[in-house]
Amino acid sequence: MRNHEVTKVQPLLNSDGTLREPGWSRKMVQVYDRSRIKAPAFRIKEWDYYLVVSQKNEFAVALTISDDGYIGLQSASLLDFQKKWEHTETILNAFPMGKLKLPSDSSKGNTVYHDKRLDMEFIVTPGKRRLICNFKNFLDGKPFHCDITLNQPEMDSMVIATPWDKKGRFYYNQKINCMRACGSATFDGKTYTFDPETDFGTLDWGRGVWTYDNVWYWGSGNGIVNGKDFGFNIGYGFGNTAAATENILFYDGKCHKLDDVIFHIPEDSYLSPWRFSSSDGRFEMEFTPILDRAAKIDVKVIVTDQHQVFGRLNGTAILDDGTRLEVRDMLMFAEKVHNKY
Repeated sequence: MRNHEVTKVQPLLNSDGTLREPGWSRKMVQVYDRSRIKAPAFRIKEWDYYLVVSQKNEFAVALTISDDGYIGLQSASLLDFQKKWEHTETILNAFPMGKLKLPSDSSKGNTVYHDKRLDMEFIVTPGKRRLICNFKNFLDGKPFHCDITLNQPEMDSMVIATPWDKKGRFYYNQKINCMRACGSATFDGKTYTFDPETDFGTLDWGRGVWTYDNVWYWGSGNGIVNGKDFGFNIGYGFGNTAAATENILFYDGKCHKLDDVIFHIPEDSYLSPWRFSSSDGRFEMEFTPILDRAAKIDVKVIVTDQHQVFGRLNGTAILDDGTRLEVRDMLMFAEKVHNKY
């Protein structure tokens, strides 16, 4: 059954390291246990990625702590959409292979990274997530600092357990949208302040064993529609989605599951207008890019070529009960990434 919903609390993996029950869920009901993985440690990928966007003041902060087996990528990004400017600074670590001890559950445990140049912590407490980053020499010898709190009341999320066709390869992922943001970031004498009345954060929490060469598409956004919190997650390319997609709407704390969504990316430029269409007709959008956060890393066996494009969304989303929501000028991002790692 397409879009099979998993509701039973159970181990994520069978004894042979395969997924017990591929599908999606509203909460993290399947329990991730790194010790049950039947793949080499250098193939295991674990990360916490936060993106916090100010709809009001048109800027964003992105933070990543990751342990991708034979490499770790710790990064911070500051994006100013008014100036069409961004900077991302990344620290690479050789063969972390579990040393970062990332939590096995997104709802508890802190994610922490420290070295001589970077101090970053994601602190989880009931109903809140605090993101702290101090990055020395972020750009031109100047530091970057942020202290942001995301409010997470009881609400639905998108959790997906997806296999690849190769045995023992899987992707376990949670996207938490619509977390209202407060706090600030500072760089080069300027303070960027988040307003919880208008601004939101998203968590991308991933654990799994990937195949080596993958191309994926992912998009996400949050805002206010008709006075209520609205968000969405769209994407594909993350393994075999026969059991379920990760396409979903969030409205007033509840999720509304979608089928397939296609990214129509112009061939001439990532900054030309895009379009999103859905097989069920429930997500029909026009996307006008503002900024392409392009990055390419090529260190022999590890290659990443990514275009994370930020812009404004306009169109129609339809809830499970047929309610039509008109989305207007919502700041969001959509990306195409090709990784060999």
